[in-house]
Amino acid sequence: QVQLVESGGGFVQPGGSLRLSCAASGSIVSIYSMGWYRQAPGKQRELVAAIISGVNTNYADSVKGRFTISRNNAKNTVYLQMSSLKLEYTAVYYCNMGITSMGSRAYYWGQGTQVTVSS
Repeated sequence: QVQLVESGGGFVQPGGSLRLSCAASGSIVSIYSMGWYRQAPGKQRELVAAIISGVNTNYADSVKGRFTISRNNAKNTVYLQMSSLKLEYTAVYYCNMGITSMGSRAYYWGQGTQVTVSS
């Protein structure tokens, strides 16, 4: 079994910063994709940032230049450094990983962490 555990969410004022972490554990052979999504109240879940094949990164236009996604392969962990936060970034943030384990491949989700940007 594979589990993803997120941490780092919280309350922050506009212009502030937060760093999210998501660690995978269990029977992991390899991780081929890592990403962060968010879902605001009344809206659909959307991609925020992703790392594909450990090298290529992709960002939503709304966060380019403000967010940075990175990974620590030794720890099976993905990070999302968020800076210059805006009110509209308030949402539940979810990590997602494409993982190969025990002969199968699947996408897994974290439990979600609340990020609230408010003055």
